[in-house]
Amino acid sequence: MQALRDFLDRLPETRRPLPWLALLCLLLWLPGFFALPAGDRDESRFAQASRQMVESGDYVRIRFGEVERNKKPAGIHWAQATAVHVVEGLRLGTRADIWAYRIPSLLGALLAVLATAHFGRSLVGRRAAFLGAAMLAGCFVLGVETHIAKTDAALLGTIVVAMGLMGRAYLAPGQFTAKQAAGFWLVLGGAVLLKGPIGPAVPLLAGITLFAADRGWQGGAPWLRALRPGWGIPLMVLAAAPWFVAVTIATDGRFLAEALGGDMLSKVGGADENHWGPPGYYFLSFGVAAFPAAFLVLRAAPGAWMDRLQPATRFLLAWAVPVWLMFEAVTTKLPHYAMPAYPALMLLAAAWALDPLRRQPPRWLSVFSLVVAIAVAFGLAAVAVALPVLADGRVSLVALLALPAAALFAAGVFLMLRDGAPARAALLAVLLAIPLQAVVLGGVLPRMTAPWISPRLAALVNQAAPGLPDERFGIAGYHEPSLMFALGSEIRLLRGGEEAARFLAGEPGRLAAVSDREEARFRAEAATLGLALRERGTVAGFNYSRGRRVAIVLYGVGG
Repeated sequence: MQALRDFLDRLPETRRPLPWLALLCLLLWLPGFFALPAGDRDESRFAQASRQMVESGDYVRIRFGEVERNKKPAGIHWAQATAVHVVEGLRLGTRADIWAYRIPSLLGALLAVLATAHFGRSLVGRRAAFLGAAMLAGCFVLGVETHIAKTDAALLGTIVVAMGLMGRAYLAPGQFTAKQAAGFWLVLGGAVLLKGPIGPAVPLLAGITLFAADRGWQGGAPWLRALRPGWGIPLMVLAAAPWFVAVTIATDGRFLAEALGGDMLSKVGGADENHWGPPGYYFLSFGVAAFPAAFLVLRAAPGAWMDRLQPATRFLLAWAVPVWLMFEAVTTKLPHYAMPAYPALMLLAAAWALDPLRRQPPRWLSVFSLVVAIAVAFGLAAVAVALPVLADGRVSLVALLALPAAALFAAGVFLMLRDGAPARAALLAVLLAIPLQAVVLGGVLPRMTAPWISPRLAALVNQAAPGLPDERFGIAGYHEPSLMFALGSEIRLLRGGEEAARFLAGEPGRLAAVSDREEARFRAEAATLGLALRERGTVAGFNYSRGRRVAIVLYGVGG
């Protein structure tokens, strides 16, 4: 036990923290990275749009099938397309492999962790920066985002770099060079190309908060002058503007109209795609999203607020609190939206834990935070065990490993906290989360059958008619984006059973898949048309996007 304590104490003092953190990230994130099938709905939409860029050579317009996808800028699609080209060039995989499109998410998350450690040193010191970065790497929500081919993990990487540079300007404006200022604005330009105004909103809100807290109207704001906004803002705009101009011309202005009016404003004023949450949603979900180190953030919160007059603490609070409140105020809510605040929260917690003069939290908060951590650990284990039973009707032996992993996590964290070593407890929590997350993301989810309908249906189609062109396959009653990624952009998404029957009758050699909800209408129309139907197989599963069971029958005509 003493050897473990010594290891946990020495690890933050390593002379080469970044390789250790990179190794930690890979241990946390690689399980399931290659094995998880393409998910619905956002991942498959992003990946398919990027795949169509690769296949068409059109890197300006974003399309999903034949439909313009005017929601997010093209930055993430360029990154995914580049990853696919590299993977294919090195002959490591093909554009049909979903993991190739996840590489930008993995690299973005890795950049966020390493940048937290690098820039955090000037804010909280070397040891606390290492601990905070390790805690960020362990966050369950970030681990999930590395397994999804979309914008948020990559965006987090740009935000951490930008805020790290801003922190240096705030603490030492006289030493902040024009080159660093240019880097700050160029990174924000990259963030705009990833997800529009979300990236620049984080330093903007932090800057407004710091200007008000420091009474910048009286003594000025030297950190603001150090950032050189006079030429920096035009540089940020210049970095992002060429693509926006090109896509505006290419879509006759539809991209800006739909992205701003249809996507962004719908999230602010209403629950986009039914992702609604009440005020306080992110606080209530924080224990799970920031697991396993959320308990340390909760314990450190009172002490961090009391030390808000310290410049570094003030900056980190100005980074985390306003952006958190902004996302709490927005109607559309998803657990990963609040991730831009996480690096600052982890650094604040790490600095508190390593401060020998730290203010102890109220006893009720200490007990509450520990209970939350243990409850989440056993909750994840219970979910891992229950999912195969509920979805596939079987007990997974791999899933059962989550129970001893959760028990080991609870015992380790409890013992370290009992010793009065919160920093040691947090680092051990991250290490003990590795097997637990590996079971969930790498051992359970990829081995389930019911949720992965599209890959099984694609395999059935390829078995029934090898080499069938995309346009000769149609489907009614199941239009999830993963199906297009699995079978191709030209498959026919049919409106109902009647149209499926007419599709089969239209040309020899076609196949049609019909869900159980459209079965009766399909057979009635097929009888009217005099089709000699032939069943080629059935795929049954659980459509988790809609929360219901579905059975899909594949049909051909005649022999």
